[in-house]
Amino acid sequence: MSDTHDWPVLESVTEYETGWYTGGYDLVEQPDGSTKRYYWAELPPAAVVVAKSGDELVMVEQYRPAIGEHCLELPAGIVEDGESFTTAGARELREETGLDPGGVSLLESFWTATGVLRHERGIVFAEGFEPVEPSYDDNEFLTVTTVPIAEALERAREPPANDATIEGILLAESEGLL
Repeated sequence: MSDTHDWPVLESVTEYETGWYTGGYDLVEQPDGSTKRYYWAELPPAAVVVAKSGDELVMVEQYRPAIGEHCLELPAGIVEDGESFTTAGARELREETGLDPGGVSLLESFWTATGVLRHERGIVFAEGFEPVEPSYDDNEFLTVTTVPIAEALERAREPPANDATIEGILLAESEGLL
């Protein structure tokens, strides 16, 4: 990168906190010397789980009030303090689907929607399951389902498509896991 300007933050302002995310802006000096407010929303990191069971993927169907749609998604959830992406992914899978994975591995972690979000996502691969009792959060109303791996990407791309689900499937495919 040839940009040697360090984009100093002159002021950082939190305008609201929701308990789910924090929002605000940074007043930043741009390379030409002008200043601009760059708005952001900060969310805790999340783990998304590609759970392979034989020739199927374990997925969940749930209503997403933010878009007013029912979505077919990979299981996912927030990484709690002190957890790794793999620990959080295994916990979320147990809680949401009642499946305790025998093995988990981190496929990739990355920042999402970097133009507006401060949010890191980890894609976790899981397999080798033992059934356990699910434990839903008070806002989780899920239906657990399976989708044949051969149809998973096509199904994930059907509206309303979910970025994390598409990313997870593509990463697992690119690693030769599906």
